[in-house]
Amino acid sequence: MVGGVIQEREEGTPQGGPLSPLLSNIMLDDLDKELERRGHRFCRYADDCNIYVRSKAAGERVMESITRFLEKRLRLKVNREKSAVDRPWRRDFLGYTMTSHRQPKLKVSPDSIQRIRGKIRELMRKARGCSLKKVIGELVPLLRGWINYFRLSSVKIAFEELDGWIRRRLRWVIWRHWKKPATRAKKLIQRGMEKETAYTSAYNGRGAWWNSGASHMNMAFPAKWFAQQGLISLLSQHQRFQNLSRTAVCRTARTVV
Repeated sequence: MVGGVIQEREEGTPQGGPLSPLLSNIMLDDLDKELERRGHRFCRYADDCNIYVRSKAAGERVMESITRFLEKRLRLKVNREKSAVDRPWRRDFLGYTMTSHRQPKLKVSPDSIQRIRGKIRELMRKARGCSLKKVIGELVPLLRGWINYFRLSSVKIAFEELDGWIRRRLRWVIWRHWKKPATRAKKLIQRGMEKETAYTSAYNGRGAWWNSGASHMNMAFPAKWFAQQGLISLLSQHQRFQNLSRTAVCRTARTVV
């Protein structure tokens, strides 16, 4: 209210703060109770909610009735552009999606992968001209936080592909740092490459991105070398989380027995 007069607000509380999920739970408590009363299977976090039904027709019917409940009973506005009736593996929830198997598995959604790629590109763009050690130092906290969030994923291919793509981006940085073909040939020789192969690779006339994925850069800077520089592997971190989870399950089973 401004000056005692009610005015409509177009913006809510800032995202990422502790107040937003708290207010969402207060406002949407009636929604949770309504869904439970109807016997629906659902999952809600703040204002993001998935309701699981058996058919498309049932989904459209529930979508319409719940939208009506939210707008008329709770006086809330439903974002119809982001709302949809679809298969679970075509939608994402809190950055996750699932496989289409009979026993579905959690995996990282394609949108989440694109977002982390964008953040990595931006980080490397800002770090242009910096040493590789500094680039890796800034990259590691971002990767560690990301893999910790997606530790529940059961599908490893996203982490494997991202590992390869990140190493290629770093090889791209190295190739650009070298600048001149003569410097590139010299550096490749220092990395153990034969002189003739090094000069052929250095003077191939291709761009930095092509060379970052070529065999000569993969041989000069293998995954093991990046690990020695402090770069973490998303796949290795994921496997560690999986092992910890299995160990916890085994301990719980022994306790129950």
